[in-house]
Amino acid sequence: MQELFDHIGVLIRARYPLLYLLTYEEGRVERNVERMAGRSQMAVWRWRSTEGLRQGTEPALPDTQPALAALDAIAQQREAAVFLMMDLHHALADPQVVRRLRDLIPGLGQRGQAVIIASPMLAVPRELEKDLLILDMPLPDRDEVARLLSALLRRQKQPITPELFERIVRTSLGLTEREIKRSYARIVLDHGEFGEDCVADLVAAKRQAIRRSRFLEFYDQVDDMGAVGGLENLKDWLDRRAVAFSEKAHAFGLPEPKGVFLLGVQGCGKSLTAKCVAGLFRIPLLRLDVGALFQRSGGGVEESLRETIRIAESIAPAVLWIDELEKGFLTEGEKASGSAFGTFLTWLQEKTRPVFVVATANEVRGLPPELLRKGRFDEIFFVDLPTVHERLTILEIHLRRRGRDPADFDLYQCAEETEKYSGAELEQVVVEALFNAFAEDRELNHRDLLRVIRDTVPLAITMDDRLKELREWARPRTRPASLDTRRIDYFEDFQEG
Repeated sequence: MQELFDHIGVLIRARYPLLYLLTYEEGRVERNVERMAGRSQMAVWRWRSTEGLRQGTEPALPDTQPALAALDAIAQQREAAVFLMMDLHHALADPQVVRRLRDLIPGLGQRGQAVIIASPMLAVPRELEKDLLILDMPLPDRDEVARLLSALLRRQKQPITPELFERIVRTSLGLTEREIKRSYARIVLDHGEFGEDCVADLVAAKRQAIRRSRFLEFYDQVDDMGAVGGLENLKDWLDRRAVAFSEKAHAFGLPEPKGVFLLGVQGCGKSLTAKCVAGLFRIPLLRLDVGALFQRSGGGVEESLRETIRIAESIAPAVLWIDELEKGFLTEGEKASGSAFGTFLTWLQEKTRPVFVVATANEVRGLPPELLRKGRFDEIFFVDLPTVHERLTILEIHLRRRGRDPADFDLYQCAEETEKYSGAELEQVVVEALFNAFAEDRELNHRDLLRVIRDTVPLAITMDDRLKELREWARPRTRPASLDTRRIDYFEDFQEG
């Protein structure tokens, strides 16, 4: 936060007349603007549409509630000053307000003045695009949250362990300052003190806050990689990066990993793997509904994407899971989604916060080549239909999950007879067989599995030509997520011989 407002001070000294600060947190903006202006010996004026233009605790200037009147009053000021305007974004649809701002611009810089528009939404008229600089105000970081919690604990005269203190701080990341204060107050009222159970309350508050973003979903419980059958190449690659967010890795000189792109056949474990990455890395998981974000009506896509990025970075380190990426970045199968696409590419390339992006896609041949270029993601993996070895593992996983011992079934025959089955289809084999056995009031056996297998036509058979095209596209462009089973079979045969 200090760095942002130091940067704003430099911009004002460099005669940037108009700054647009994207934030929900007016209180934090006011406090930090006052500190920044105080260091530069500048006056601070505030404007709200309900009060008018005022300096400090002085009464507001008369008749300055309308935006146009407030801008006229600003034009009369001659001292170096910051004019912090809270509701001006609503008035920017008025051509007269835009014209008055444009008239103000030359004089603001000359007098060492600047207008800062604070708003949770982006509304920039085209006429102002070249004179206005947009800045994102981050949510409270680890140090700010720690100060809030420390101050409350001192007032409560309650000591807590360093481990619990760190868990509470880490869980609070991603909330606004006001949301954090309200959550802490509720914990004190409900429990009387901070204990282990208060972390669950904070998780619930975070889930509720993130849900209001409309495009993000917060997962506080995720599986580990044991839930994924096969994909050993991908698992090995992820294992080597699981400790990359640690201080030890940073001291060793390792950069924080950017992310991974999982392309391939539908139902073969891409989404499950994305969820399990967070469990492997032991960091929070956010899922971005990219289809809803990029296909929303009424515009505002870039603004919503910026908000999504701010939340993800505030929670960092975190995993950001972008499922079925192609649904968002393609319009009518051809065209990338405008400036929001450029914003996303720039963030992928230049992000400095530890947000590990896991993107998945089923159809990639029409995706813009810029998205697949090295540097956006650390690696691109192709997830194909499971091999016979992987099908065996997947069947074992789903039987264990439903309380059955895989040793009681002839799964080798089942694995052999499920060629071209996806992981999702293998799960449904187990589920359907369970339904059949339950309907007949008896225990499940491997003949139930075989019966379902022989009655099922996997999707890959009906889409064989499309699957071949996808494999041809992926072969020179991606790494396989699975091991080469021909080599496994060779060594197994060699050992048996």
